[in-house]
Formats: sequence, structure tokens, C-alpha cells
Amino acid sequence: MDWLFEWLSQYGYIGLFAGLLFGILGLPIPDETLLVFCGYLIYRGRLDFTTTFLAGFAGSLCGITLSFYLGRTLGRAVVHRYGKYIRLTPEHLERVDRWFERIGAWSLSIGYFVPGIRHFTALVAGMGHMRYFTFALFAYSGAAVWVALFLTLGYLFGDRWENTSALVHRYTLIATAVAAVILAIVWLYRRRLRRRQ
Repeated sequence: MDWLFEWLSQYGYIGLFAGLLFGILGLPIPDETLLVFCGYLIYRGRLDFTTTFLAGFAGSLCGITLSFYLGRTLGRAVVHRYGKYIRLTPEHLERVDRWFERIGAWSLSIGYFVPGIRHFTALVAGMGHMRYFTFALFAYSGAAVWVALFLTLGYLFGDRWENTSALVHRYTLIATAVAAVILAIVWLYRRRLRRRQ
């Protein structure tokens, strides 16, 4: 992890762009931690908020768009064959498929905030031949909120950014579990209603 922070401290905006680009594609890069650290660098006066936001947003945008077109052009066969190199397994795809069945395009926005999901939502959207306009509307708006939120957290908490990053990770996992339970209850309720009808 330290090498990543040193690299980011050295390359700044370009480092953030590249980190999020490859992180969204599925490489093992701690995206939220990267953003919170950049927020801390803004707090220290080493980075500018607007430029940092634009670099982070552009990296996220490029990463998720590449994932979308990989899903659309290469399809499941290639993902099944080479997915292991970017931590993408058939089980991950099945999980994201279920997400799409329940909340559809909204999963592109919400997926940024769910560990293990944001790497695959765009792939599944591409495989399902979602219209680009719909994909862009949900994916890019989600990226803007995600980047702005974690940069702001790093800026607001300043020197306590490491504790903040750990807390964010912990509560994101809790929120994900709670959301999964709520979605399961809603799905079961709707299924029971359909059966009665």
C-alpha cells in the first residue's frame, strides 16, 4: 500500500487517473483509499480540488467505459476465459446478473459504493447490450458522486484520513450487507405477491 501512496504523491493527477482507470477495470487497487488520500493531499495544499476531481472522474469514466465495451464486444466467453486475471469469476458475474434483474441500470450508480460490484456492473451491462446513453447516464453520474464524496471525506478529516478510510471500508461492508437483506426481502415479497395474483 505504501508504494501506491508514494507513487500518487509523485505523479499526482496522472497517478490518480491511472489508479482509478485500472482499479475500475479490476486490478487490486484500493480505489476509495486512493480517493480519501487525495482528499488529504488537497487538505495539505498539494493538490487542487477541482483538478483532482476531474482527474478522478476521468479515470473512473474511462475505466467503466472500457469495461462496458469489453462486455459488449468480447462477451462472456472471453470473460470466463481471462477473467481470473482481473479477479473476475463466473460467480461474480452471476451475482451482478442478479443485481441487474433486481435494480437494472441503477446498479451502475449504486455499484460504485459496493465492494466487489463496481468492477463488473459495466461488463454485465455491455454483455446485455444496454444502450450507451442509458449506461452513460447512470454510470457517469454515479462516478461523479463517488469521486466527490471520497475526496471530500479525505479533505474534511485531514490528518485523520487513514482512520477515516478504515471506517468507510467497514461501514460500506455493513451497508452492503443491510442493502442485500433489504433487497432480498423486497424480492421475496414481490414474488409472493405475483404468486397470489
